[in-house]
Amino acid sequence: MDGKLSGWKLKIVGFAGALGAPGLFLISFLDSSVLTFPVINDLLLIDLSIQHTERMPLYALMAALGSLLGCVLLYFIARKGGEAFFHRKAGDRAHTIRHWVERNGFGGMLVAALLPPPTPFKIFVFAAGVFEVPLASFASAIALARLIRYFGVGYLAVRYGDDALPLLQRHKLAVVVALIVIVALSYLLSRWILRPRQTERTTK
Repeated sequence: MDGKLSGWKLKIVGFAGALGAPGLFLISFLDSSVLTFPVINDLLLIDLSIQHTERMPLYALMAALGSLLGCVLLYFIARKGGEAFFHRKAGDRAHTIRHWVERNGFGGMLVAALLPPPTPFKIFVFAAGVFEVPLASFASAIALARLIRYFGVGYLAVRYGDDALPLLQRHKLAVVVALIVIVALSYLLSRWILRPRQTERTTK
């Protein structure tokens, strides 16, 4: 994991980890807005929840709130004139993503927020701002998705605690198979969302 982060990002992670709940808020906010910290917020949430199980709801709530506000910041940045940037980053998928967020609103953002990589989630956030998805629908979808994610991660940390690693080792084959299935289904769903529509092909 360290190899994926530059030195200054590692300093931010170390600082955030020492802060506890406020640090989780900070990392989640930065990760959802202007920077990227691959799965660091999840790892911090797990570590803190194991150390202080009674505070897990607070940690999960702070991570969800930080992520929500980071997405809202990106949303407003996009609304201030990010259409050219959106099209450059989205490339051939730009029309499909625009169609998805404009047509599906709350449901579309909820699905996009729940999907793991390789779904380009920040592009969906940018699209929501550029194409003026109502802020209430956007924010409520992100909030629900992040609450599901972080309370789920926190529950697993509290439920298994120090026994989590031995449990995974005893059932590693089942875990590997389950992860492969989940990733494959998520990938196929994201590809389905991003597939070119007939109307797009005819307009090119």
